[in-house]
Amino acid sequence: MKVLRLRRLISVLILGLFAGVNAKGADNTYPWNPSDLVPPAQLNNQLAAVKQGKIVLIHVGFAVMYRMGHIPGSQYAGPAAKPDGLAALKKLVANVPRNHQIIIYCGCCPWADCPNIRPAFRVLKEMGFSNLKILDIPDRLSNDWTAKGYAIVKGE
Repeated sequence: MKVLRLRRLISVLILGLFAGVNAKGADNTYPWNPSDLVPPAQLNNQLAAVKQGKIVLIHVGFAVMYRMGHIPGSQYAGPAAKPDGLAALKKLVANVPRNHQIIIYCGCCPWADCPNIRPAFRVLKEMGFSNLKILDIPDRLSNDWTAKGYAIVKGE
């Protein structure tokens, strides 16, 4: 129980550091369509394809969140709200064929407040990725993935 409280405290502190992103007028619209979303149950059933490299799964959030728990097989790019994170994302996918399936996720907070998912989606679309999807976790990873009993890897 103490670990869960500590994780929640860390999440709140991280979000507090980035709360100014939306407070300063960041775009809260969703640049994706419903067809761009992958339900958690579907991705959970496709984790073998992620492991085999048929799907590139990328975490575009904060390093501390990735270390606290991420989806097996996901690669860490960095927070897409930061120029360094976007540069790391671009580098990570530089040699990926533009028609290869990519699924991105953050999970730090509800999408309305998330500083990472929109810029990651936009930059990958601008790079020409035609099979780009977002893991449908509109609240947070802990509620929309972990609480459903899907696998999580800690550390790394």
